[in-house]
Amino acid sequence: MKVHINQIPSEGKHYEGQDPNTILDLNDEKVTPVGPVDYSLDVGISDGGLFATGDLEANFDLECVRCLETFRYPARVPNFACHVDLTGAEEVDLTDLLREDILLVLPPHPHCDWNGERECPGASASATLSDATDELPGPDVWG
Repeated sequence: MKVHINQIPSEGKHYEGQDPNTILDLNDEKVTPVGPVDYSLDVGISDGGLFATGDLEANFDLECVRCLETFRYPARVPNFACHVDLTGAEEVDLTDLLREDILLVLPPHPHCDWNGERECPGASASATLSDATDELPGPDVWG
């Protein structure tokens, strides 16, 4: 998303729209953006810098680390905020800042049962494994 400095009035300006998911520049088959990146931002100029605050949204298909099934995950950044120093250019590109905040809200170890709407088929297998390790013979090193 590029913002033209000369088009921002002194009271600021509201931007709402979509950017293509190609701005996310992802090369991981386990993380696939689905649909555009939505933004709703209030932008203003203050003290030689441009600031932007608002909300970002993007949907992803992720692979569950337990069952390896693909599931939909809505990445939401409800309190996006950034400040960019003005360098004299006519426009400021916020794309890298938007991308960074969206990618930071993605779970590092995605689970398909993240919101409680479904039960992961792999959850029972991992519970069985943890039960088996609880019963390992040997001295209690922490006892």
